[in-house]
Amino acid sequence: MHPKIGSEPKPTQVLSSMTSITTIIQTGVAKAAKELWGIEVAPESVSCSPTRKEFVGDYSVVVFTFVKAAKKSPPQVAAELGAYLQNNLPEIHSYNVIQGFLNLVLRDSFWTGFLTEVLENNTFGQASPKHQKVMIEYSSPNTNKPLHLGHIRNILLGWSCSKILEAAGYEVVRTKVVNDRGIAICKSMLAWKLWGEGRTPLSEGIKGDHFVGDYYVLFEKKFQVEYKEWQAQSLATAAFDARKNKEQDKDVFFKEYKNTYFNEYSQLGKEAREMLLNWEAGETETVSLWKTMNGWVYEGFNKTYLDLGVTFDKIYYESETYSLGKDIIMEGLSKGVFYQKPDHSIWIDLTAEKLDHKVVMRSDGTSVYITQDIGMAHLREQEFGAQKVVYVVADEQNYHFQVLFAILKKLGEPYAPGLFHLSYGMVDLPTGKMKSREGTVVDADDLMAEVISEASVETKERGEVAGLSEDRIAAITRNIGMGALKYQMIKVTPQKRMVFDPKESVALQGNTGPYIQYPYVRIRGVVAQAEKDGTLSNTPSGYATLEPAEKGLLQQLYHYPKLIEEAAGAYDPSLIANYCYDLAKLYNKFWHDLSIFNAETPEARLFRLQLSKATGKVLAHGMGLLGIEMPERM
Repeated sequence: MHPKIGSEPKPTQVLSSMTSITTIIQTGVAKAAKELWGIEVAPESVSCSPTRKEFVGDYSVVVFTFVKAAKKSPPQVAAELGAYLQNNLPEIHSYNVIQGFLNLVLRDSFWTGFLTEVLENNTFGQASPKHQKVMIEYSSPNTNKPLHLGHIRNILLGWSCSKILEAAGYEVVRTKVVNDRGIAICKSMLAWKLWGEGRTPLSEGIKGDHFVGDYYVLFEKKFQVEYKEWQAQSLATAAFDARKNKEQDKDVFFKEYKNTYFNEYSQLGKEAREMLLNWEAGETETVSLWKTMNGWVYEGFNKTYLDLGVTFDKIYYESETYSLGKDIIMEGLSKGVFYQKPDHSIWIDLTAEKLDHKVVMRSDGTSVYITQDIGMAHLREQEFGAQKVVYVVADEQNYHFQVLFAILKKLGEPYAPGLFHLSYGMVDLPTGKMKSREGTVVDADDLMAEVISEASVETKERGEVAGLSEDRIAAITRNIGMGALKYQMIKVTPQKRMVFDPKESVALQGNTGPYIQYPYVRIRGVVAQAEKDGTLSNTPSGYATLEPAEKGLLQQLYHYPKLIEEAAGAYDPSLIANYCYDLAKLYNKFWHDLSIFNAETPEARLFRLQLSKATGKVLAHGMGLLGIEMPERM
C-alpha cells in the first residue's frame, strides 16, 4: 500500500518542544479515540515510538488496539487518526499510513524551536531531582598488587554509571571496599620480610602499589621453586601413590594438589598462615608491617585514581568489616530463616530460588564471604539509607550475588528489592588472558601510559599540534589517549567479554573515542570563529525549511534526555557511548553535506552555527558522563 500523505496543515502555534513529543502525541491519540470512536484510552498505553528509518516519519503510532472498537480496518483507523492529529496538534505537519501504523511527520518549526531551547537551557540532559539515593560500589581492590586492566573496566563502569545516575536526578554515593586482609596480603608481606632487605618504594623509585605487587609475584616464584623440590621427594610420591593415580596423570595431580601442599606441607605456606594468625591476634610487629605496606599501596592507588579522574565518597576496609553479619545470622536463625547442622554450621535453603543450600557460618563460628556481605549491606543501609545499591563486580561472582540478594530478601531487608549486580565480562588483550601471580597482568598505569603514547604518535603524525608548546601537546595527547582508553572500555555492553587493543583504541576511524572527539574539536573551531566575528547568537535565525542532515542531528539531540534515563535504568553506560558515536557520525555527515560559513542565506548560516554549537554541547556532556574530557586540538 502506498502511504497516504496528509494535506498541508494551516499555521498554528507550536507547543514547547521540551515537553515530550511522545506524551503530546499519546495524549492527542487518547483524545482522538474518545471523540472519533468513543474509546476510553489511557495516554500512557498508546504505543508511540520513533519511526523506523525505512519509512517516512518522525514518530509512529500503532493503531491495531483501536480496530475492534472502531469497527474499521487498520488503514482506515490510522487515516482517521492521522487527520485528527494533523488538525488538532500544532506539532504535526503530515502523516502517512502503512497498514496498521500511522507515521507522523513533525513540523520543521518544532525542531527549530527545540534547538533554541537547547541553546538557552544550561542544564539540557539533566533531569529533575528524583529524591532517591543510589549507592555504587566499584573498584574494591586487593592491597597485594596494583590496579590492572580488569580493574580499569570495573572503575570506569562504576564511575560512568554514577555520573549517568546523577544526570538522571539521583543522589549518588560512590563507595569501595578495600580487601586489605587475608592470606594473599600476607604473602606479599612475608616476601618483603624475607627478601626485601629494608627496601622501600622511595629507595627503589617505584610506585608503592607496584612495589608491593612485585613481592606478591616474588612469593609465588619462590613457592613454585619450593613446590618443585617437594615433588621430587618421597613424600610427594607417597601422596601421589596413595591416590592411585596413573603415571601419566602426575602433572594433573600436582596442579590440583597445589593448594593442599600449600596448606599442609609448604614452609612458606606455614609462615604466611602464621603471619595471618599474628595479624588477627594484633601482634605488634605484624600489624606495623601490614600498615606500612598497605600505606605504600594506598599511595599508589590514589595516584591511579587521580589519573583516571575518579573519586569515592566512602571507603570501607575489610579489616574493619570482616566480622560483620554474625549477629544478623544468629537473629535469622532464631526466626527460622537459617538452619543449623549437627556440626553447628549454619545454612540457608535456597532451593526454591534454584540456588541450592548455602553455608553462611562455619562450624567453628567463623564467617564466610556471604556473611560479611550481609553485614556490609546492613551497615550501609544504616549509614546512608540508599534505595538502590549497585555492586560493580565481574561476572565470575554472578552466583554469589544471586545468593546474597536472595538471603537479604528472605531476611526481609527493606532495601533488598533495590539491589543490583552490575555484572561485567573480563578484559583480554590481543595476546590473551592475564594472571596476577605469574606477573603477566597489565598494570593500569602501564596501560594508560601506552595508550597516551599511541595517541601522541598519532597526533604528531597528523601535524595539527605543530607549533604548540610541549606542555600543551602533552595535555592534548593525554586527553585523547585517556578518552580512547575510557571509551573503548565503556562502549561494549558490560555483560560482554571484550578485547582491548591500545593501538586500535586511538584510531580516528571507527567507533573510537578520538573519532567522537574530532568533530567536537571541529565544532569548537567553528564556534570560536563565529564568536570572534560576532555572527553567532542564540536568537532564532528564522530558518524555515530543514535539510535532511540538519533534521537528523536535531532528532538525535532530542533523544538525549530520554537516553540518559534509559542508561540510568539499565545501569549501562554503553548506551551513552554509542549515542555519542551516532551523534558524531551525524555531525560528520552534516559537515560533509552542507556549508556553514558559505551557507546559501544568512539565516541558514546562523542556524547551522547554532546547530553545531548545540551538538558540541551535547557531545561534551555525553562524553563527560563517561569521564572523558574533550581536547582543544587534535
